[in-house]
Amino acid sequence: MPDLLWDDVKVLFDPEVNGALPDVVVEETTVEDWQVLLDLVRAQGWQYAYSLGGESMELTSAADMAAAAYAGGISELRVTPELRVWPNPDVLMIFRMYQTESIDFDVDLRELQGQGRLDVLVDFFCVIGRRLRKSVLMSAEESPGHPDLGFDIEADRVVLMVDPVDPGV
Repeated sequence: MPDLLWDDVKVLFDPEVNGALPDVVVEETTVEDWQVLLDLVRAQGWQYAYSLGGESMELTSAADMAAAAYAGGISELRVTPELRVWPNPDVLMIFRMYQTESIDFDVDLRELQGQGRLDVLVDFFCVIGRRLRKSVLMSAEESPGHPDLGFDIEADRVVLMVDPVDPGV
C-alpha cells in the first residue's frame, strides 16, 4: 500500500491553492551531504542536467559546485548551481545550491497529479531521505518552515504533517 493516497492529499497538490512550486528542503546539510546526493543521482541512473549560472556544464563534485557558487567569497553567492533531475521522464526535480547548509529543490505540482505521480514523489523522497539519513520536507510555495508532508526519518516513510482540508468542502 502506498505511503500516501491521492484522494487524501490531492488538495495539497492543487497549484491554484498552494502555488505550483512547493519548497522542498533537507536541512542541516554539508558539502558531504550534497556529494552523497550527487552520487545517488548517478547511482540511480536518473537523467540529469547540470548548469552553473544558466550555462550547461558537466556535473563535477559538490565541493566544485560550492567553490564555483562562492568564488567571490563565502558571504556572497556569485552564481547558483542548478541540478535538474528526472526520476521519471515526466517528473522534474530542480536542485539549487543556495547554500551548503541545506539541500533545496522544487517540484512542479502540475506534474504530480494522480496516484502514480504521487508515488514517484514519495519514492524519490524516501530514497533521498534514507541515503542522507535526514528528513525531506515539502511546504507550500512561500511557506517554508511549515511542511505539509515529508519523509520522516523515524517513521522511515513519507507522512502527512498537516490535516489536508479541501477548500471546496
